[in-house]
Amino acid sequence: MRLNEEQILIRDMARDFSQRELAPKAAEWDEKGEFAPGVLEGMGELGLMGMCVPEKWGGAGADFTSYSLAMEEVAAGWAAASTVMSVNNSPMCSALMDWGSDEQKECFLRPMAQGAVGCFCLTEPHAGSDAGAIKARAERRGNHYVLNGAKQFITSGSIAEYALVFAVTDPAAGKRGISAFIMPTTTAGFSVVAKEKKLGQRASDTCQIALDDVEATPDMLLGEEGQGYRIALANLEAGRVAVAAQATGIARAALEAATSYANQRETFGKPIINHQAVAFRLADMATRLEAARQLTLHAARLRDEGVPCITEASMAKLFASEAAETICSDALQIHGGYGYVEGFPVERLYRDVRICQIYEGTSDVQRMVIGRSLAE
Repeated sequence: MRLNEEQILIRDMARDFSQRELAPKAAEWDEKGEFAPGVLEGMGELGLMGMCVPEKWGGAGADFTSYSLAMEEVAAGWAAASTVMSVNNSPMCSALMDWGSDEQKECFLRPMAQGAVGCFCLTEPHAGSDAGAIKARAERRGNHYVLNGAKQFITSGSIAEYALVFAVTDPAAGKRGISAFIMPTTTAGFSVVAKEKKLGQRASDTCQIALDDVEATPDMLLGEEGQGYRIALANLEAGRVAVAAQATGIARAALEAATSYANQRETFGKPIINHQAVAFRLADMATRLEAARQLTLHAARLRDEGVPCITEASMAKLFASEAAETICSDALQIHGGYGYVEGFPVERLYRDVRICQIYEGTSDVQRMVIGRSLAE
């Protein structure tokens, strides 16, 4: 698809930042398992943390296609940074844009659009894909709510300044009894219980959160009571397209690394790219990458046009995430033994990309969504 001038400028800005500020230190930060000071602030200053938020509320005011392009570029430099960026943009900023009051937008949306980190507290130890099965409770006591429960696999849980927390306000109402609350993570009773040790994206923290008599005033309720499940599901399209863009970016970095290595590494008197087995593998990688990118941009363009695209978003997420793992695996294979050890980027990229088939809906969930569209 053809990009307009603004989209090209945003893509190139994100690429310049990613390749200059992220890629050179990605391996070091991954080993330490933490972000270097100033990285997220720098992303906020460039508008990357609230890309689709109107300028009125401190965002970049960009379209969703531009956001997808920027996600690919940031992910190509460092996957962990793109994960924090993804959660901040959608679901956090998008939920506040769609459901927040002006006061909530001023208090929470504006700082997040400018770089403050948010975390989306929906998943629980026994409720992942089945979001309607959450058990955290929000009991009304006088003029406030009291939240109790546990949240699991919460991205940015230990570094977030704000949290969007989902809890049951009416147990008898099923999914219609879930409500959403926006609050500072400094709220009494909100605490990080554990920080997970992960296969990849080690600097993007994933935490277990405890809610222990967390008091939430009515102004912390996002939307109305019982609208939490709708709020949680409203951002499925955006989240899945963003992960598709992320997977595409990681895969692109792997392809670039493999191509560079294949042009330099010599066997039997010539660069290995001149061996048909390697050239054909690279050709397949490049083709899968372009297909993933086009599916992603197609879904993004539909969203910009206001066309419902949950099926297209699921297709993009499914194909891009699975193609990206194949591309990263092939890149590792091209590197031979060097690809299996630290020091070459493909080892980290292979670890980082695997999660793309799990979060924002597993590959099996995407197939369920696509299958339902075919049965209608």
